[in-house]
Amino acid sequence: MRGAAQGAELWGLLFANPPFQHGKEIKIVWRMTGDGPLRASAALPDGTRARLAWGPEEHGGSTWHKPGQEWGTGFVFPKAGCWRVQLTRTSGSGYVDLRVK
Repeated sequence: MRGAAQGAELWGLLFANPPFQHGKEIKIVWRMTGDGPLRASAALPDGTRARLAWGPEEHGGSTWHKPGQEWGTGFVFPKAGCWRVQLTRTSGSGYVDLRVK
């Protein structure tokens, strides 16, 4: 999926079919242009935050051809809703909205 971004290009490769199941770890690989380390977080509009189970872990080699550097993350979404996953680098930021049941 392509994310909305400012000063960057953002892509997410989902390792589960949406809508995701709350309470289960979901692996997402990201490709994002820009500079600096990647920071990732996810929240609902009510302020509930998802748990980042692991990552972002930078990936060295891949056959997924999208612009930017590649990282992997594992999120656990604690309840159903429309989650906004925010990704930021020193230069560039973006987000994707994910439905969780």
